[in-house]
This record gives sequence, C-alpha cells and structure tokens, in this order.
Amino acid sequence: MAVERIINTSIDDDDPQEVELEVTLRPKDFANYIGQERLKQNLKLSIEAAKKRGEPLDHILLYGPPGLGKTTMASVIANEMGAQIRITSGPAIDRAGDLASLLTNLQDGDILFIDEIHRLNRSVEEVLYSAMEDYKIDIMLGKGPSARSLRLDVPKFTLIGATTRTGALAAPLRDRFGLVHRLEFYTPEEIAEIIVRAAGILNSKIHPESAQLLSTRARLTPRIANRLLKRVRDYADVNGDGIIDTQITTSALELLEIDELGLDPADRHLLMRMIENYGNNPVGLNTISALTGDETATIEDFHEPYLMQIGLIERTPRGRRVTHKAYKHLKVDESSKDQSVLF
Repeated sequence: MAVERIINTSIDDDDPQEVELEVTLRPKDFANYIGQERLKQNLKLSIEAAKKRGEPLDHILLYGPPGLGKTTMASVIANEMGAQIRITSGPAIDRAGDLASLLTNLQDGDILFIDEIHRLNRSVEEVLYSAMEDYKIDIMLGKGPSARSLRLDVPKFTLIGATTRTGALAAPLRDRFGLVHRLEFYTPEEIAEIIVRAAGILNSKIHPESAQLLSTRARLTPRIANRLLKRVRDYADVNGDGIIDTQITTSALELLEIDELGLDPADRHLLMRMIENYGNNPVGLNTISALTGDETATIEDFHEPYLMQIGLIERTPRGRRVTHKAYKHLKVDESSKDQSVLF
C-alpha cells in the first residue's frame, strides 16, 4: 500500500472531501485556465473550426505527468464546445459490453473522457477502433458455433484520452487520435497565480509573498499546489488568525517536511539510498525499487519526472544516476568514499 504523501499527484477517490476540493478548484473555461498557453492556443483553433463546421471535435490524446490538469482540460474542452462529458477510466472498462453501454448512451457531439487510457483491456481497445473511425461498434452475441456479430451505430462523439505513459499505448489506438498534446510542467509564476486563485475560491486571505513561497515547493504541479494550500490554510486557522503570511507558510512547510525544492522525505530517501549504495554510478529501475520499497510504477510516475525536471536525477543507457546538483542539495560530500552527510 502506498504511503500517503502531501506531494502525491494522485487523487484519493475514497476521500469525498479531496474529490470535492479538486472539482471546486477546477477552472471551467480557457479564460480561467492558467498556464499551458501553447496547448490552449492549439485547442482554441480546433474548437472554433469544429464549431464553425458543425462537426464533432477530433479525438484528442492528452499526455504528461500526473497532476498537470488533463482531466481539467477535458472538462474545459467540453464546456468550450457546449457538449456533455462522460468521465471514466481505463481500468473501469472491463469488457467490450461496458464500452458499448457507454457509447450508446452518448449524444451526437458528446465527449467521452477516458483517464489512464493505456490501461484499457486489449479486447476493449479493438472495439474502440471502429467506434473512433466509423462511429460503429461490433459486438459478439453468444458463444461457440451460434455466436454472431452485431454492428451498432454510435453517436458522433469525441474521445479524449489521458495517459502518463504514451509508450504503453498501442500504436493502432494512438494513431487514431487526430490531436495529440503534451501537458508541460508549469512555471513558478503560473503556480503562484493558481494558488492565489484557489485561495480566493476557498475564501482564504494569502499574502503574495506566501503564494510565491508555496509555488517553489509545489513541484510545478497545480494539484500539489492546491493540496499544499489547503494544508497551510489549516495551519493558519489553528495557529494564527486564518491569514496565510510568510511566517505561517514557512512554519507549515517545516512541519510538512517539504524542502526548498519541493522534495519530501520519500524523495530524499530515494536519493540518499542511491548515493549510499551506488554513489554517482547508474542504477537500474528495479534496483531503485528494491532499495526504497516502492513499486517501479510509483518511481516512474511520481518520483522520477520531477526529479529529472529539476536536474537531480538523469537517465543514462545503463540506468538512473544522481547528479552533482543532488549532492549539493542534500549536503553530501561527493568526494567522500562513504558518502557521509555533511552537518
């Protein structure tokens, strides 16, 4: 079972408060969606063209690290198109019949959003091919010699798929998306703007300096920024007058053990295990998993993207390697044989 982390980019679907907070803070249109300017420009053009022709939007694949706003962007696209959106995930669609039920209950122009689309069952994928291309699905009725195929028409819908792993997506499925876009990490300035907007929605007063401070600890990810804001707001309500100032923010971050680069104890543990056991030599992913006790998928999805983005880890043909910047950040003597921490 995964350890709960403040900087975890996944949503706990079993926590109604977290789900409600996530939905409340999501922007509804491009005007309120901060960041991803190049992506927004491309999507605005495609949406305007589709609306002008009176046609459904091309199928869209959104990919990138978790927490950057793929689900939010899908909802914004639906609102900009004036369409209804149905949200599901790859693991939730077990059989072709489940997909058929989803598709036949859509209306022309509706949007079907499938999160973690790379985890779709292969048999479901094959049914999806014809639905995306011809707006028809083939369903097998019965089994054995009496089995027969039934072709059904489905509404002219738009599929928006989201994935953190484009490489895990089958090539025939990937090729059927007319628009393929990557969501990039945000800048600290954009994160600060997101924090100020979220604080306003939550009726919390935050000083600009505090928003800037939080933006440096949020790993360039809106979901983490919103989660940190909520924790700091709680700290301000209990230990202050509810106003989020620099002192309150600093104290809350110290309590949460989030350092100046946004690393939490789990990140520092991963880096230190690599340094203590292998120095700056390359380490395989399975070895890192054994050292930390985390699954390889957890390392690839939650640790590695940001650590690589800020230059603490680099990939080589032989494995992952800790960089000089990581030694400096952790205050480790790179020339020491035992790699002991400097105090």
